[in-house]
Amino acid sequence: MKEFKEKLIVGIDHGYGNIKTANHCFKTGIMGYDAEPLFTKDMLEYGGRYYLIGEGHKEFLPDKIRDEDYYLLTLVAIAEELKDKGLTEADVIIAAGLPLTWTSGQKNDFAAYLSKNEEVSYTYQHTAYHIRISGVRIYPQGYAAVAEFVTTMKGLSVVADIGNGTMNTLFLTNGRPMSSKMYTEKFGTYQCTLAIREEFMQKTRREINDVIIDEVLQNGTADIPTADLKIIKTTAAEYVKDIFRRLREHGYDEGTMTLYITGGGGCLVKNFAKCNPDRVKFVDDICAAAKGYEYMAELQLKADDAK
Repeated sequence: MKEFKEKLIVGIDHGYGNIKTANHCFKTGIMGYDAEPLFTKDMLEYGGRYYLIGEGHKEFLPDKIRDEDYYLLTLVAIAEELKDKGLTEADVIIAAGLPLTWTSGQKNDFAAYLSKNEEVSYTYQHTAYHIRISGVRIYPQGYAAVAEFVTTMKGLSVVADIGNGTMNTLFLTNGRPMSSKMYTEKFGTYQCTLAIREEFMQKTRREINDVIIDEVLQNGTADIPTADLKIIKTTAAEYVKDIFRRLREHGYDEGTMTLYITGGGGCLVKNFAKCNPDRVKFVDDICAAAKGYEYMAELQLKADDAK
């Protein structure tokens, strides 16, 4: 969270698997109730309803404004950042992002969606908050995660932002984005999870819990039978091969370009591919995009103020 003229810039990465701010990460799950539920630790109260945060799994929606879920999760993200500062009231500028090729077409609608209420009062984790939305800035995913060091990039580079729902690919020349060479595909890590589920069922006639799949994808192993682990690892390795195949189809050349991998899918590439460390770099900070949104918003606001 950054400050600009007594306003707080809050970067929010609205992922399909996780919501990230500069300092927090929580599951993109939300369940609504008309009456107060039994367990209320991560409960949002808004508009006369109760919402448990982190419950369930948010389905992939190319248009994030289709329902109110991402708006409610935004309120939670702001509260998490304010809590760190001991604040319950603030003027907030939201800095957020959209997939690369969707940004220009959807950014106005997404900004309007996030700022539909100029003033908002709600309760999260039994603490009351009152915020005023002073503005919304929308930036491209992928680029945001490398924005703070993009000026150090030399030669030809590729940024692959592998999220839960999408993979965003951006080519750069000496750190300058190539607007004609950016791609958004529905090929996030959740597609890998679905493939593992299907392969596991075919091979064993059993279902496997996503918690176990996630553990293997993140750590490369888990305390499960060797035969079960082999199925998961083999399918994950095929998914990673497909990542590189798609990158090559877009023009990636591992001998002449430096690849920067960001997003939650980076752990899959680390665990299930052999990469040249001189040519493949990992942005390990899961909150890198949210921090990048804040960084770009601050630069833009200062530039606008200097005019």
